[in-house]
Amino acid sequence: MRYIFMLVMATVLFAQEEVVILVSGMHCPLCTTAVKKALKNVEGVESLKVTLESKKAVIVAKEGIEDKVYLDAVKTTGYEGVIKSRTSIKAKN
Repeated sequence: MRYIFMLVMATVLFAQEEVVILVSGMHCPLCTTAVKKALKNVEGVESLKVTLESKKAVIVAKEGIEDKVYLDAVKTTGYEGVIKSRTSIKAKN
């Protein structure tokens, strides 16, 4: 019984998702650096990649962070973001 409880808790505590944000207005490498820095400051973000060519930010973070938190972070850089997708990442056993 304890094993099942621990397994459930591990799944809940370490659940992650991939969030893809389309960022409009980025036109140079400094733009991507600013967006990356702002998103890195969001609590729960594990990793992220911001690319100029695709104008996307791909974030891996704990599940449950609201869209508004990400979009507000992007907005602090002077750019607008739109959530393109959210995908749950399964824990590997």
